[in-house]
Amino acid sequence: MTTAEFLQLPDLASRELAGAVVYANDEFFAGRENLISPGLPVFDPAEFGHKGKVYDGWETRRRREPGHDFAIVRLGVPGIVRGIVLDTAWFTGNFPPFASIDGIELDGYPTEQELLDAPWEPILDRVALQGDTANAFPVERSRRWTHLRLNIFPDGGVARIRVHGEARPDPAFLTGTIDLAALENGGDVVACSNRFYSSPRNIIAPGRSRHMGEGWENARRRDDGNDYVVMRLAGEGRVDHVEIDTSYFVGNAPGFARLSGIATEEELSDESAWIELLPRTGLLPDCRHRFRVDSDVPVKFVRLDVYPDGGIARLRVNGRLE
Repeated sequence: MTTAEFLQLPDLASRELAGAVVYANDEFFAGRENLISPGLPVFDPAEFGHKGKVYDGWETRRRREPGHDFAIVRLGVPGIVRGIVLDTAWFTGNFPPFASIDGIELDGYPTEQELLDAPWEPILDRVALQGDTANAFPVERSRRWTHLRLNIFPDGGVARIRVHGEARPDPAFLTGTIDLAALENGGDVVACSNRFYSSPRNIIAPGRSRHMGEGWENARRRDDGNDYVVMRLAGEGRVDHVEIDTSYFVGNAPGFARLSGIATEEELSDESAWIELLPRTGLLPDCRHRFRVDSDVPVKFVRLDVYPDGGIARLRVNGRLE
């Protein structure tokens, strides 16, 4: 998979998905938690603290003995890693010249000591890093991981780690009525007509949006068409009810919406194959709409059409896996 391709996949280590940096052997200059902070790293050339220059990242002290430093990341959602970005933004004379990534799949909630003693497997062999650069590397091993270990050689600072991949949550918890489209349950966006202002993946993120920027907003249409987004569900399932949330979209909410579904990927381009789950229905601005779905046909993909354009905060496709 190319860098451009894997960068389109979700960040499995994201704080939005409840990822965490659970251990670092050293974080003298800057805390490990910064590694998965949302947004781009920031830098103030005039900001200094008691221990020296303040960096928005993870930075270890200068090593005076053999060895290397490392940090352990618990993925917010376990999954198959397709690519990793090690961003050394603002680290110029203090970035690590090399790094590697190990992974492991563990059940439950391992303790710090259990993680340290675990039989880690290599995911990304030792690679060279550039300073002040978003260093991107594809990953070839196609298996499920729950934790990653970032090794830096020998020491230094890394601003962010982004772990792009495909979510593979524990199916034991995907029982009963669940949100089939949720990113944390294994759903994802596979197509979108327009993502001018913000990503359509926002609408399947956990929790409620806190402002307009946390939803999906397209550009204003000046033709006779309409905008849409297509999601692959966690698995084939029967939809019971849906939620279309336009919270914080006040003067730019869609006037209407429609939801349809299909069972196979081969049918995506066949307009006649789509099954109507929710007919074209009027929407209100800044409103959390809920609609029952009167269909017992199992679907694997859903398409949300908005008319003619406008912003959506969240989409919930509630149902049961087959």
